[in-house]
Amino acid sequence: MPAGPGSGGMTSRPAVEADDRYKWVALTNTTAAMFMSALDGSIVIIALPAIFRGIHLDPLAAGNVSYLLWMIMGYRLVQAVLVVTVGRLGDMFGRVRIYNYGFVVFTVASILLSFDPFQGGHGALWLIGWRVLQAVGGSMLMANSAAILTDAFPADQRGFALGVNQVSGLAGQFIGLVAGGLLAALDWRAVFWVNVPVGVFGTAWAYRRLRDNGERHRGRIDWWGNVTFAVGLGAVLIALTNGIQPYQGHTMGWTNPAVLGLLAGGVALLAAFAVIESKIAEPMFQLSLFRIRAFTAGNVAGFVVSIARGGLQFMLIIWLQGIWLPLHGYNYSNTPLWAGIFLLPLTAGFLISGPISGTLSDRFGARGFATAGMVVFAGSFIGLMLLPVDFPYVAFALLIFANGVGGGMFASPNSSSIMSSVPARQRGVASGMRSTFQNSGTALSIGAFFSLMIIGLAASLPKALTNGLQRHGVPHAIAHQVATLPPVSSLFAALLGVNPVQHLLAPSGVLAKLPVASQQVLTGREFFPDLISAPFHHGLVVVFAVAAALAVLAAFASLLRGGRYVPPAAARQSSLPTGASEPSLPTGASEPSLPTGAGQPGPPTGSGQPGPPTTAGPPGPPAAETIDLADAELGPDPGPR
Repeated sequence: MPAGPGSGGMTSRPAVEADDRYKWVALTNTTAAMFMSALDGSIVIIALPAIFRGIHLDPLAAGNVSYLLWMIMGYRLVQAVLVVTVGRLGDMFGRVRIYNYGFVVFTVASILLSFDPFQGGHGALWLIGWRVLQAVGGSMLMANSAAILTDAFPADQRGFALGVNQVSGLAGQFIGLVAGGLLAALDWRAVFWVNVPVGVFGTAWAYRRLRDNGERHRGRIDWWGNVTFAVGLGAVLIALTNGIQPYQGHTMGWTNPAVLGLLAGGVALLAAFAVIESKIAEPMFQLSLFRIRAFTAGNVAGFVVSIARGGLQFMLIIWLQGIWLPLHGYNYSNTPLWAGIFLLPLTAGFLISGPISGTLSDRFGARGFATAGMVVFAGSFIGLMLLPVDFPYVAFALLIFANGVGGGMFASPNSSSIMSSVPARQRGVASGMRSTFQNSGTALSIGAFFSLMIIGLAASLPKALTNGLQRHGVPHAIAHQVATLPPVSSLFAALLGVNPVQHLLAPSGVLAKLPVASQQVLTGREFFPDLISAPFHHGLVVVFAVAAALAVLAAFASLLRGGRYVPPAAARQSSLPTGASEPSLPTGASEPSLPTGAGQPGPPTGSGQPGPPTTAGPPGPPAAETIDLADAELGPDPGPR
């Protein structure tokens, strides 16, 4: 009769088969959750024109740009702030429990979003408020899904599992662009309805099938750390959001005292947070994890990649919607949907390379694949820099496909390397920290890329627009007034599928007084793209050059993670005689920690092959990154030697 879990004998075959089935249940459920959460972050972008028409609000009118920005960025800002906190709660109270709560919160918020009872500004505030709640649920899902998978899968399969999980999230961001266009054509509320059946089914499925098989360490909540981190990071990200809005006579808001005050106050609070976390016994942000080389290098690389990639989506959308699609005969109102369709090669690259690189990194290590992925990623940005504004689509498709391949090659091995490097008891907070770096990098990227683009346009667009409008009969005073408006209006008009020139001239009423031929030229598909092509291309070159440099920096950081990591269990197994197998615990069982004074299992890390566990005697000398046996059984990476 097979021995029970605690007897030290072999695990029974039914238990092994049950554990094997469970890991696929965990992968399928968490992958659906990640896809849904990421899809919702982008599906709204393409559906914004239909949403604002539905609530009868012009987002480009004076004073309404903030509604537009918060609809775009509010979801990511909340996720960036909360993921560490909910990851820590998962470590304390159960990762599956917090994950299940996230499904419920996300689904309820999706239902409330579709029942907006207001119009105008109040309608926009309703949507922004429930989007914030939706982001809270998404944070619970995102922070704990990677930790649940790391608990469920053995070390030699984590790269594949985390690769599928993360690539589903990245794919969701771009599939959301197509889904948003299709659903918005039916009804703007359908953008939020699409989450409801997935959320209801996923919630019921998760409550029935998922189980907490990771370690729990109940402790005190770090209130001071939570408050200083949330307020500090929130202030910085809000400042970045407001910084790209016009301020008085300036094209952007970086001279706004409120923006500068938010930046300074946010940085000060984050500095105070770092001091607090280094002083207390149970910190929210486990600074000690940065002593692990693979964890630090992986998060630095992931943060830099998020900065390089975060604003890419918006730059490509504006490029397609504002210039390329109109030049090729597409009406402005149809460009949001077609932009999503023409960006599908980017999604395909992610979907193909992510799981493959994750599987191969389980066998050969993460460093080579992650670094090579960043080289491909950087090369794709260089290729995009060399494209003309009116590019041949085949060349564009191949370059964005390569961009997706490079991103997928990096994402899966990098996530696996980070999550496998930490002790089992800290996987929830480690997953939250990883997500915080990614979400913060994305928000920072959007602010930085828009700022670079606006600076480039502000230098040359006003003169070109003034001359172009005057050539077609617009009086000099009106042409000059329109041309000196902040370029952000033109960028957001293109993003929303609105003819920028028609929108800019509408308040003055001059368009209706012009000859019919002039009206047709000014509101046609070629006038604005021809006008903006040169200054926009200059801005694109700057943005893509910065992104390529960041990708090279990420490749260098990835190299520093060290060589291939061999899990402790695999190392012990290789030392056993041929045909012998080491006793194992079923998934979910945790061998009790050894009491003070008890012998440690084998020699300390860094010694020769491990010997049999001793039963008495003082513990061996501690290694700098040695972990207890329960951690070792789950294969954490104590960092390359």
